[in-house]
Amino acid sequence: MLYQIYEFQHTALMPWRMLGNMTQGLLSNPLFPATHTHAGRSLKAGLEVFDHATRQRERPAWGIDRTEVEGREVAVSLETELDRPYCTLLHFKRQGCAERKDPRILLVAPLSGHYATLLRGTVQALLPDHEVWITDWKDAREVPADAGPFGIENYIDEVLRYIRHLGPDVHVMAVCQPAPLVLASVALLAQAGDAAQPRSMILMGGPVDIRAAPTQVTRFAESRPLSWFQQSLIAQVPAYYPGAGREVYPGFLQLGGFISMNPARHFESHVKMFRHLVQGDGDSVEAHRRFYDEYLAVMDVPADYYLQTVDQVFQRQVLARGQMTWRGLTVRPEAIRHTALMTVEGEMDDISAPGQTLAAHDLCASLPKSMRANHLQPSVGHYGIFNGRRWREEIKPAIGAFVRKHAQGSR
Repeated sequence: MLYQIYEFQHTALMPWRMLGNMTQGLLSNPLFPATHTHAGRSLKAGLEVFDHATRQRERPAWGIDRTEVEGREVAVSLETELDRPYCTLLHFKRQGCAERKDPRILLVAPLSGHYATLLRGTVQALLPDHEVWITDWKDAREVPADAGPFGIENYIDEVLRYIRHLGPDVHVMAVCQPAPLVLASVALLAQAGDAAQPRSMILMGGPVDIRAAPTQVTRFAESRPLSWFQQSLIAQVPAYYPGAGREVYPGFLQLGGFISMNPARHFESHVKMFRHLVQGDGDSVEAHRRFYDEYLAVMDVPADYYLQTVDQVFQRQVLARGQMTWRGLTVRPEAIRHTALMTVEGEMDDISAPGQTLAAHDLCASLPKSMRANHLQPSVGHYGIFNGRRWREEIKPAIGAFVRKHAQGSR
C-alpha cells in the first residue's frame, strides 16, 4: 500500500496546486492591483515555492547539443547505441570528429534513484576531448513485468555487454554506487583473458570497501537486518504502470532519505528561493530551479538490485572480503593486469568517504605502480567530484591525462 498512499497524496494535492497556479497567473497580471504590492509578491512567491516542492518531475532532458573541440563549436547528437529492457546505452556523438581518434569513455551511471542526467555536467566536461557513452538506466516502474527480475548479476551482465560492444580501446568510468560492480566486471574480463578488457577504469566516490571510512549512509545500512529493508522500503508498482506488480525501491523513498540527511539545508534553500522570488532575483531563482528539478526527479529501482546492494556492498562487503560471486564464479580483482586503475575521492564526501574508493588499489594487487593513480580533491563533497568548477578545472584534466597515458596499453 505504500506506493498507493504516495500516489493518493500526490493526487490529493493536485486541486490545491491548480488553484495556486491560477492565483499565480492572476498575480502576474500587471493590471491586477495586488501584483505590485509586497503582499501580492509574497503570496505569488509562496505559491510558486509550494508548486515547486510538491509536483512530480519527469525524466529530465539531457540538453547537450553542442560542445567545443579545440576552439571550434561542434554539434552533438544523442544516439541510442543499444536499447535493453532495463538500460539504454547512449552515445553523445560529436559531428565531424571521428578522425580525431579521441579516447572512448564508457560512463557507468549509478542505479540509485536518480536519472543518469545527474551526470550531465560530467558528460559536458568530457566531450571536448573524448567520445562518450553512458548507461541510461530505466525507471523500473516503466519496465514491463515480463522483462524479469534485475539484480547485481544482471547489472554486471549489462556492464560486460557494453564494454564488449565498445571494444578493447574503451576506458570505463564508474561514478559513485557502481564502482564495486565495475571493478568486479573488469576482474571477470581479466579472469577470462577477454580481449575486451578496457585500457583503464576510473572509480569515482564509490563504496568499494565501506569499512575503510564509515559514514552516516553505511551506518544506517548496517544498523538493521536485511529483512527490515525488505519489509519497510519495498513496494509494488501500481496497476496503471507498465511494470505493474514489480517489487521496487520507490524513488520517492530514496529522495526522502537524501533530504533527511540534511533537511535544514534543503529548507533554507527553499526559503532563499522565496526571498529571491519576492525580490525579483531571476538568476538565483533559475539556478535553484535547475538544481532541484534534477535533484527531485527520481526513478524506481528494482527491489532485487536494491536489496542485494544493501546486503553485498554495505552489510557483508563481499567484494572487499574476496567472497563475491557472479554466475557461480568467484570474482578475483587481483587478476587485473592490463587495465590501469585510477580512483577519485572528495575530501568532504559524506556519502562515500575518502578511503572507500581508494581500497580498490589493495584489491588490484597485481597492478604495477605505473598503472595506478589516486586523486583526492580538497574541499569538495560527493557531488563536487563529478560536477561543478573543481570537477571541470581540476579533476577532469587529471582523468584526461591518465586516460591518454594508458590509451595504448598492452595485452
